[in-house]
Amino acid sequence: MLKEQNQISEKFREKLENGAQLILHNDDFNTFDFVIDTLVKVCGHTDLQAEQLALLIHHKGKAIVKKGAYNVLLSMYHSLTLKNLTAELVC
Repeated sequence: MLKEQNQISEKFREKLENGAQLILHNDDFNTFDFVIDTLVKVCGHTDLQAEQLALLIHHKGKAIVKKGAYNVLLSMYHSLTLKNLTAELVC
């Protein structure tokens, strides 16, 4: 049982360190320019990356805008939601 718990803990730790995803959802309120500028400032994307993501979000309804460690993405998630963007952070 202890070995099984250690394996679960290890998988959970790995997921927290590497497997989190920051997802941005489409809305009818924010402009493309606002979303692009926010992705550049908050997520560190280039203008081209942010523009492509904004188009993908618009057409698909949502997109993964960043992958990485949960604790790093958590601050980005908070920044996006403070700017009234609909975001989701998943492990």
